[in-house]
Amino acid sequence: MMERAALFLSVLLFAMHCSLYNVACDSTAEALALLKWKASLQSQQNRSDLLLSWTLSPVNATTSPCGWFGIHCNGNSIIRINLTSYGVKGTLLTFPFSSLPNLEEIDLSINGLVGTIPPQINLLSKLTYLDLSFNEFSGKIPHEIGQLRHLKTLHLVQNQLNGSIPEEIGQLMSLYELALQNNNLNGSIPASLGNLAKLTYLYIYNNSLSGHIPLGMGNLSSLEELYMDTNHLEGPIPSTFGNLKNLRLLYLCNNDLWGSIPSELGHMESLTVLVLFRNGLSGVIPASLGNLTGMTILQLYENKLSGSIPEELGNLKSVVFLELSQNQLSGFIPASFGNLSNLETLFLRDNQLSGPIPQEIGNFMNLWMLELDQNQFIGNLPQNVCRGGSLEYFIANDNRFIGPIPKYLKNCSSLKRVRLERNRLTGNISEDFGVYPSLNFINLSDNEFYGEISPNWALCKNLGSLLIARNNITGRIPPEIGNSTQVHVLDLSLNHLVGEIPKELTKLSLLTRLILTGNQLSGGIPREVGLFSNLEYLDLSANRLCQSIPESIGDLLKLHYLNLSSNNLSQRIPDQMGKLSQLTELDLSHNMLSREIPRQFESLQSLSTLNLSYNNLSGNITFFDKLRGLTYIDIAHNGLQGPIPNTQAFQNASTQALEGNKDLCGNVSGLKPCKLSKKSHKLLYTIMFPLLGVTGLSLAAMALFFGFKRREKDANEVIQRSKNYDNLFAISSFDGKLLYSEIISATNNFDAQCCIGKGGYGSVYRVELSSGDIVAVKKVHALRADEVRAAKEFQNEVTALLDIRHRNIVKFYGFCWSTEQSFLVYKFLERGSLAKNLSNDEAAKQLDWEKRVNIIKGVAHALSYMHHDCSPPIVHRDISSNNVLLDLEFEVHISDFGMAKLLNPNSSNWTNLAGTYGYVAPELAYTMKVTEKCDVYSFGVLVLEVILGAHPGDLISALPSSSLEMRLLVNDVLDQRLLPPATEVQDKVISVMKIAFMCLAVNPHSRPTMYAVSQLLSD
Repeated sequence: MMERAALFLSVLLFAMHCSLYNVACDSTAEALALLKWKASLQSQQNRSDLLLSWTLSPVNATTSPCGWFGIHCNGNSIIRINLTSYGVKGTLLTFPFSSLPNLEEIDLSINGLVGTIPPQINLLSKLTYLDLSFNEFSGKIPHEIGQLRHLKTLHLVQNQLNGSIPEEIGQLMSLYELALQNNNLNGSIPASLGNLAKLTYLYIYNNSLSGHIPLGMGNLSSLEELYMDTNHLEGPIPSTFGNLKNLRLLYLCNNDLWGSIPSELGHMESLTVLVLFRNGLSGVIPASLGNLTGMTILQLYENKLSGSIPEELGNLKSVVFLELSQNQLSGFIPASFGNLSNLETLFLRDNQLSGPIPQEIGNFMNLWMLELDQNQFIGNLPQNVCRGGSLEYFIANDNRFIGPIPKYLKNCSSLKRVRLERNRLTGNISEDFGVYPSLNFINLSDNEFYGEISPNWALCKNLGSLLIARNNITGRIPPEIGNSTQVHVLDLSLNHLVGEIPKELTKLSLLTRLILTGNQLSGGIPREVGLFSNLEYLDLSANRLCQSIPESIGDLLKLHYLNLSSNNLSQRIPDQMGKLSQLTELDLSHNMLSREIPRQFESLQSLSTLNLSYNNLSGNITFFDKLRGLTYIDIAHNGLQGPIPNTQAFQNASTQALEGNKDLCGNVSGLKPCKLSKKSHKLLYTIMFPLLGVTGLSLAAMALFFGFKRREKDANEVIQRSKNYDNLFAISSFDGKLLYSEIISATNNFDAQCCIGKGGYGSVYRVELSSGDIVAVKKVHALRADEVRAAKEFQNEVTALLDIRHRNIVKFYGFCWSTEQSFLVYKFLERGSLAKNLSNDEAAKQLDWEKRVNIIKGVAHALSYMHHDCSPPIVHRDISSNNVLLDLEFEVHISDFGMAKLLNPNSSNWTNLAGTYGYVAPELAYTMKVTEKCDVYSFGVLVLEVILGAHPGDLISALPSSSLEMRLLVNDVLDQRLLPPATEVQDKVISVMKIAFMCLAVNPHSRPTMYAVSQLLSD
């Protein structure tokens, strides 16, 4: 009321002033109209002073709105309003469209404006520039906007606009730039856009547009940039695009386009960027693309392109990024590629390319990333591939390369990641590799390298993974390897190594996997083995190790796999081994171990597989009945005695797993029955026999009554079970029936003792298959009777998830559905959940700031893929640190996506409240409507948890309002277990936290999309 009164008084005084002093008051109406709109706006803290100048005062005769903040006039009339990024909040409902007849430009971008865009906007008949971007406008774009015939620039970016693009926009014949990206627009692209002869920039990406691309868009002869990516466009790319002679940038990726790439694209003489990846394009790559000599980026990956790579692509001498991966290309790499002197990235992986690599590839002086993996290449590796000295990533695994390592690769000091496994490479391992100061990963396994391991590997100070398994390497393990303090995976298995295991290796404090199996190592296991405090996987089997097992092995508290089999280890098993509470697999077979099995083994509650066969162990094993999680046992050929435990592992054990123990007894095949004592005999005769007689009569009567009914029911169940069983894993990459049997056996029919974790959707079991693959099996909670009707829908939804392929999403192998057992099968991730790693001080210290930022990026990329690249989009519904898993290289993978509800884009998704407490978006408490923005909120919580090292709690409600506050906050809340980040890293962390707070907006419409978040993090 006071504000309205003040406005009335100002108007009255101003009118009197005009009358008394004969002042020209041409702009009075415009000023009064703007003041009315100002009164409808919300007051903004720290911003309210910006509009204090919007007032009328008769004190100064020169007072007019032309001196107000953000107002520009021509004479006494307003021609421009610019309030961009000044915290204006409110609507346009009272905006004075009719009172501003001379307005030419209006910029209200980057504010907090809400509501719809009023149709009265057509009254601004002289408007040439309109920018309402980065607000919270909703509803449809008004058709009346097509009446703004002088409009040259129209920006409506990053709002919540929906509906179709009005056909009337095609009437804006003066339009130069049209930007509608990052909204929820749907429907087809209007054919009338082809009338906009002056249109130079068109941005309509990241919407839900569908249908075919209009042929008339080939008439946009002035067009220079065209972004139509990340929609649901289908059909062919119009051949009329060849008429766009001025087009420089063409983005059509992330759509559903099909058909061939038109050869007419080769006529687009100005084109520098052509991005068509993630579509369904087929046919050959047109040779005419070689005419585009100014091309710098060509991305055609993840399509269905076939045929050979055209020789003419070698004419693209300006190309920097060339990505043709994940197609069905065949034939050779053209020798003409040697002309691509500016090439920095070449991705050819996952095709059917063959033949030798042309030596001309050595001409790539600027190349820093080369991926040739998963093809059928033969011959030698490219000889001069690192001649320019910039190569960082060289991936050529899973081919048929032969011969030695090129000499240039030996001197390539820029290398960071090298994968050459599963080829037929030869050469002396000690001579063919140099010192790589930046190298963090190298895999040379499954080749034919010989020679000895060079001490020079220790000079690779950043080396994290060294894998040289299954070669012909001889000699000793150099103790200098112990100086490679960053190594966390060391695999030298199945070679011909000799000598003792150097005790210096125990200096590798970050080591999580040590695999030396299948060599000729001798001596004892180093007494210092307990210093491997982070070791999770240890395999020293099939060597010539002797002496006793050191007691310090009990200090490996993170160990889940231990294999010391097929050695010459002697004496007793140390009691301290009972401290390995995380151990799931233990193999000590084929040694010379003696005396009794330590009773401390009863503490190994995680143990599922135990092999003690072919030793000299004695004593009884009754205490094993406490290991309810055991699913496989082999104790054959020892001196064990007494009854076997009454657990499934023993009761289901094969004869071969128990034989060779002459004093073992039990009611299983291959063992003699245990003798009863005299007291037991007396109990049997005086009590059990009469009781059994009475029970037998009762059971006989009941059997007569239920016999027929049961027979009929059993027959129906068998039929139904067989129907289910036939389809159990029909869509899986494994043999379905065999996999089903293995899972049931390995989990002891999903016994609770075999469970390694529980989530909102079910229990998780770790299963090692006979193939050597380790999978995670998630048993879904049993279906209720009222859910059985939806079983087919469930099956269809989960089947669709098999097509998901993303590096940051857990690999999904298949599922079983039936009324008896329902479970999903995923790839097993070794480091477990992010929650587990953050809650453990030692594990958290391994997650340095760079790793944490990369984890956040990985989750963002995965969610962006699920929301924007999957059709229909997938909402996770339960993003939390428990559902984010890490592999051995700290690469992040989202799990539990398999139970996410598939959204129907054309309908609301109403569901029961889902998610983990502390991560659930606030609107779910009262709307129960799950959208992608719910995942965005949960992602914001997760980001803060990664940066803080713990759940942010109340910090979510105390969002900083300035960059200074943000920087001060960061200094207070960063995970104190890590050293403070360096300045440049701190800037990254601050940027990440800013994005997190954007995601935590209470209003879901104010949150960015995961696509936008992914792009921001990438930048």
